[in-house]
Amino acid sequence: MKKKKLWALLLAGSVLVCGGWSRGRVKEGAVIGGVEVGGMPYGEAERAVRARIEEESEPFTVRTPAGVYRFPLSFTDDVPALVRRAKRGETLSVSVRKTWADAESDLMKVCLANARDAENAGLRFSPRGFVYTHERAGWYCDHEKLLSAALAALDAGKTELCFVPSAYAPAVTEEQLRARTRLLSSFTTRYDEGNAPRAHNIGLAAARISGTQVEAGGEFSFNAVVGKRTAGNGFLEANVILDGEFVPGVGGGVCQASTTLFNAALRAGLTVTESRPHSLSVSYVPPSLDAMVSDCSDLKFVNPYPYPVYLSATAGGGAVRFEIYGAPDGRRYETESRVLSRLSPPPEEVVEGEEDRILRAEREGLSSESFLVVYEGEHVVSRTRVRKDTYACVRGKRQIRREEAPSAGEEGAEGPAEQEKGEKEQKNP
Repeated sequence: MKKKKLWALLLAGSVLVCGGWSRGRVKEGAVIGGVEVGGMPYGEAERAVRARIEEESEPFTVRTPAGVYRFPLSFTDDVPALVRRAKRGETLSVSVRKTWADAESDLMKVCLANARDAENAGLRFSPRGFVYTHERAGWYCDHEKLLSAALAALDAGKTELCFVPSAYAPAVTEEQLRARTRLLSSFTTRYDEGNAPRAHNIGLAAARISGTQVEAGGEFSFNAVVGKRTAGNGFLEANVILDGEFVPGVGGGVCQASTTLFNAALRAGLTVTESRPHSLSVSYVPPSLDAMVSDCSDLKFVNPYPYPVYLSATAGGGAVRFEIYGAPDGRRYETESRVLSRLSPPPEEVVEGEEDRILRAEREGLSSESFLVVYEGEHVVSRTRVRKDTYACVRGKRQIRREEAPSAGEEGAEGPAEQEKGEKEQKNP
């Protein structure tokens, strides 16, 4: 009886030993995840199957405007269970669940690479005109949105995602800048191009002003921009009005430039804060629409608009022209001039000289006023007086050729002896 029990125990042990060896290896002919693992120890079989999974595994790809990004993935599987339950000759598929442990930090890098600030359109103004640079849209990357989309794709078995960040417009576009730099007004006066010094002075003043930008709320000063009318500042001698007379002076003609700009400024809706008339009326604009400048008299105006205004000027061919650009306010500005009274000059002064010529043309004096009329369409919104002025008259001055008596000895002249002889011949024919 004891011997039978002993043999039974030995036989059971042999069965346990054989069974333990059998459980440590995959059944013959088993294929798991495309890998023939039959007869392999469990650990070796797991490594072989996972090697195939890793070999065939693709990184997660994120395609963006800034570039393509690839991130390696980790995974979980049921390989341990499969190698243990595979039957002889059985083919099994592996259930793989890919995971992305660093998705949050990896996608933050993608976001940073795809985010950029918007760039406003640019504007440069010079005497040659405007140069615009186009705006650039900004990119905004929503990290939470990107992370959610990537993990959803991964859960769906996808390994690629195309991501386009949200675009946002800059604060200032080229279209807006062009709308803010339209022609508001222009004004032209003519001059004698043959008077070279005067034409030079007009052109120089215009060139100094052209390209000037007046900021919103800023004030323009003619004297500050043009500078003193001196030879050292480039100006030549030409006639100026001084104490009701036209006399030579450095900078003659500059007042025609200031007058032309004055009229352009009124028609652009700018607020004129300082302007003064000449002592005599001028021929190139109606009365009370001139603007005399000197060391103690300036032309000033303020830009009332919310955006800058730009001054452009040309001179040549006997004409000076000012153009003002900015953002239109939908109104039209026009000027009016009205003569209130006229004063005739006194009789002309006559002097003798070498030839007949006009030394000073007479000019009537007058009292006048000017108005700025504002329209919306064809409707008059306002009519405001700009100035009321008095211009002096000018007494004419004419030179006549001096008549000289013939001197003795000249041909056709008679001396005392010839005169006495002639008288005797008349008494005694």
